[in-house]
Amino acid sequence: MSEWKKICLVTDIPVLGSRRVARAHGLDVAVFRNNEDGVFALLDRCPHKGGPLSQGIVFGTSVACPLHNWTIDLEGGCAKAPDQGCTPKFSVRVEDGAVHLDSTELATLATELTRPLAGPARKELAPA
Repeated sequence: MSEWKKICLVTDIPVLGSRRVARAHGLDVAVFRNNEDGVFALLDRCPHKGGPLSQGIVFGTSVACPLHNWTIDLEGGCAKAPDQGCTPKFSVRVEDGAVHLDSTELATLATELTRPLAGPARKELAPA
């Protein structure tokens, strides 16, 4: 049985926007709200180049990655054709106007994933 952690109120998430949920281990989780008050949660990492989906544009049940405009399905976490790849999705429960995420998923799901390095930092870490 799942334990649910209260994250915020639905009204705390901007319409067509998101909030980030920090985790003790791993990347943040992005919690999205569409214009019909649907609430969705994905790892805050585009499957393409690791862009922060929480900074993307929400439309319908999708979010556009702010880096390269990949369209990611909020219900399943997968890129829409012709692009390919998925980002982990998190279970969401909305009860009495409050958004809850599964505590076990927050602690364990995709904690090993990182954001790709870009720019000068990438060159500094490349093997000689």
